[in-house]
Amino acid sequence: METWQGVLATFTFVGVIFFIMTEWLHLTIAAFLGALLLVFAHVMTLTEAVAYISRSYQTLALFFGVMILVRAFEPTKVFEYLATKMVILAKGEGKRLLLGIVAITTPICAMLPNATTVMLLAPLIPPLAQEIGVDFVPLLILMVFVANSAGLLTLVGDPATFIVGDAINISFADYLMRLSLGGLLAVVTIVVMLPFLFAKTWRTKLENLNELPHPQINHPRILVVGILIAAFVLLFFVVGDSLPVPVPPAAVALMGAALALLLAHHSGIDTVNHILRDVDWSTLLFFMSIFVVIGGLEKTGVIANLSGFLAIILGKNIALGSLVLIFAVGLLSSVVPNIPLVVAMVPLLKQYVVQVGLVGPEFLNPNFAGQWPPEVLPLFYAMMFGATLGGNGTLVGASANIVAAGISELHGQQISFKTFLRYGLPVMTMQLIASAFYVSVCFLH
Repeated sequence: METWQGVLATFTFVGVIFFIMTEWLHLTIAAFLGALLLVFAHVMTLTEAVAYISRSYQTLALFFGVMILVRAFEPTKVFEYLATKMVILAKGEGKRLLLGIVAITTPICAMLPNATTVMLLAPLIPPLAQEIGVDFVPLLILMVFVANSAGLLTLVGDPATFIVGDAINISFADYLMRLSLGGLLAVVTIVVMLPFLFAKTWRTKLENLNELPHPQINHPRILVVGILIAAFVLLFFVVGDSLPVPVPPAAVALMGAALALLLAHHSGIDTVNHILRDVDWSTLLFFMSIFVVIGGLEKTGVIANLSGFLAIILGKNIALGSLVLIFAVGLLSSVVPNIPLVVAMVPLLKQYVVQVGLVGPEFLNPNFAGQWPPEVLPLFYAMMFGATLGGNGTLVGASANIVAAGISELHGQQISFKTFLRYGLPVMTMQLIASAFYVSVCFLH
């Protein structure tokens, strides 16, 4: 491949990341323009660009399905109910309020993308906090930490986790057995740090609990059916890959979305047009565009060259490589959004393990559906933990952080980069250390 094409692909990727980090351009616009630049410069054809998008159809289908599923049941007000209940159950103690945020956010983020969960729950926190006389900024920051960390509990909890898991053909059930404990450890790390990080709120005695609006759920019968649909989705997430005719998580999410649309339409709680209009199309377009930008690096040989450099540094030392990846990817993910970082790192790691002779070249085939050798998997697990938990480090580390900051600003308080860093740096550091310990004990022998 001609050198100028590799240079252009590299500058395009760096430019997209730069504009996303500085927020000079909306992240979707930056990625979209970058993808189109590669097509217009003939680094790749439009057909090739679409082919790179189609490689990641599972990721796109999964999050499209989950977005519809969540949005379809918004009229039931179940999330408002949970938020109010969380404050009431605190019974006048700040520490119970903090633990309640962890308890409510964790199970939801294990199944829904973290940014989606923050979009649903975060707007409820400022008015409730103001009613009971506490600062809502620490509460929002805590919710973000938990949302980002709980995404490691399941294969579908975080986009970065799913992208890596899909690349190494790990099933939902296998993920639960091998890696969910690491996600739980990340959440427990936050709980242990609560009295020190959020000391003022931890010691606060809450007031005006009697003046809170009484929680009310709309359309309770519809919600019951919705819970059954969610249970169906969860069940097939777990067993779908092991059925005689395997059903991948993406197909399960799409079926759940179709059933949710059917229920919403026939019950009259919302219209199909309204639900589809509110889907986060911006995020889906960002996904597609970033896949094309990374495809440009792959096609022009940039990723192959970088993997050769990695092979020279690490050789076949998987243990060293895994520990280096946890901290290196973690630090990078604190300043570079984790989705483009992971999309770039997956082919880089694949090329690396092929170059050092740990797997054969057939593993580079996008359609390869076999099992990866256990000895190379710690590298990919390390990347999962580093990319996901590194997002807790700074304000720009994860999309959920940006969402929470925007909601805070709407309610009159700005979460500055410095403020977030004061909380985020110690959390990220302790979580990366805990993850390194977990990977070392469980996978590096």
